[in-house]
Amino acid sequence: MLTYPDISPVAISLGPLAIHWYGLTYLVGFIGVWVLGGVRARKPDSGWKAEEIPDMLFYGALGVILGGRIGYMFFYHFDLLLDDPLVLFRIWQGGMSFHGGMLGVFIAMWLYGRKTGRGFFEVTDFMAPFVPIGLGAGRIGNFINGELWGRPTDLPWGMVFPFVDNQPRHPSMLYEAFFEGLVLFIILWLYSSRPRPTRAVSGMFMLGYGVFRFGVEFVRQPDAHIGYIAFGWLTEGQILSAPMILFGVYLLVVAYRSGEKRDAGRFPPAPRNKGSQ
Repeated sequence: MLTYPDISPVAISLGPLAIHWYGLTYLVGFIGVWVLGGVRARKPDSGWKAEEIPDMLFYGALGVILGGRIGYMFFYHFDLLLDDPLVLFRIWQGGMSFHGGMLGVFIAMWLYGRKTGRGFFEVTDFMAPFVPIGLGAGRIGNFINGELWGRPTDLPWGMVFPFVDNQPRHPSMLYEAFFEGLVLFIILWLYSSRPRPTRAVSGMFMLGYGVFRFGVEFVRQPDAHIGYIAFGWLTEGQILSAPMILFGVYLLVVAYRSGEKRDAGRFPPAPRNKGSQ
């Protein structure tokens, strides 16, 4: 049995200014996209330029933050949103949803594709392998915050979270950091290292994340105000992840049946100023 290490959620405190570990995990994710995106863009056959990555990252960051917050309130606290719509803007109180962030990124990448003349799946296929870096870092942030703990267990690595109760529980946030972060990153990085049909890498991301998240939900404690949705085990996270699995399989089937090249489905090129090359 392990005991949760009592880590302060504040990484740096400078007078009234407090920088939280959870905020820094987002920074780690964005830096990971910037660095690894630059590495991939420099490959001769990538079809991308390294100078395009910061612009794409800006769009993605907006999608993550806005979509994550809006999704959290709609999926998990819609009653609070109806009572007080301004709670949507109180991001310092915490609360982000991966599925909401994913939808936000989809919209952001569509807009980025429109701006640059790239197809939607051309953009998401390029970006998908870098996303697990942010996912894994975010789950470490959840662990430091002492949130999203697991269900009771008698396994030797069960962890006691003193602020919950004295029962050993699954450290489910660490499971997610491992599977949604490290394992998914390795799968996508290796899979995308060779040319794939358009939509294939995006489909592999959707399938991989959906399967890992659906599985970990079996040992993750559901939100107290929601509980189990059905059957005494089905959770909100599983309901949101199941469509990802199905859509991921669909994208992979369509990708390999069509055999489209990576540059298929481009939007008409948008005019660019010299300063935005």
